[in-house]
Amino acid sequence: MTMEWKGVMPAITTCFDEHLNIDHEFTGRHVNWLVENGCTGIVTNGSLGEGGTLSMDEKIALWKTVAGAVGDRVPIVAAIASMTTAEACAQAAEAASAGCSGLMVLPPYVYRGDWQEMKYHVSEIVKATPLSCMLYNNPVAYGTDFLPEQIAELAEQLPNLHAVKESSTDVRRVTAIRALCGGRLAIFVGVDDAIVEGIDAGATGWIAGLVSAFPKESVDLFNYAMNGETEKAFELYKWFLPLLRLDTVPKFVQLIKLVQEKVGWGSTRVRPPRLKLTGRELEETLAIIEHALATRPQADGRVQATGS
Repeated sequence: MTMEWKGVMPAITTCFDEHLNIDHEFTGRHVNWLVENGCTGIVTNGSLGEGGTLSMDEKIALWKTVAGAVGDRVPIVAAIASMTTAEACAQAAEAASAGCSGLMVLPPYVYRGDWQEMKYHVSEIVKATPLSCMLYNNPVAYGTDFLPEQIAELAEQLPNLHAVKESSTDVRRVTAIRALCGGRLAIFVGVDDAIVEGIDAGATGWIAGLVSAFPKESVDLFNYAMNGETEKAFELYKWFLPLLRLDTVPKFVQLIKLVQEKVGWGSTRVRPPRLKLTGRELEETLAIIEHALATRPQADGRVQATGS
């Protein structure tokens, strides 16, 4: 289907069964629930989706499961990340064949190259298919920082680069990219606890994490901010922020999976080297979740059923 870069797109977690294989049955139900609650696309096998632990065959199977579950209602976006350019380009080609409509292109794992090398790597992936692409800029996690001027250069040279996920945590980057690119690129916020500020700066999309557990609240918050409903956005943001901040720390995968389990939409199973939370970390996170659930805003009719 046609790729439209807009709205709230969950970067979904990858649910595993008791043998740490992908739970495809749950995945189908989960992404369907997210779409029913207003999400505009599904982003798969990113960092939150533990993409680095998935084999190529597993990624292909995951893309097919998600595409089969959502049909032509929303586009599927494949996160493309690898230690080598050749492997990343192969992933891109497989994603296109498996039914994905877009690619989210990451810098290479481990190697933190200079601008010439990173430009080559990203450009080769984007040119590997005709799919619409998003550049993922996350210097905090990956050590590679695509500066606004470099993003503008890529946009000028790559016709099918249509969006950027800005996760530098600096909302001034949104303004800078807009100043250089105008409306050439759709700008998405990639840090959960900067969404309202990012929209104020000109972002028009959100690659979100906590949305996998709270799609209604995520979509409502995004819409309030986009529509200038400041009071509603502030009140919902104030409730949501302790949860959204769980997306910004090293164990964000374990934390978000714990939230999902507590709302009945997932499990805490992760693949090593990640391990489940224990001790004080677990207690503190449970307290945040319990308070959020006890003070959760009233539903307005959108789907709220649990996945259990």
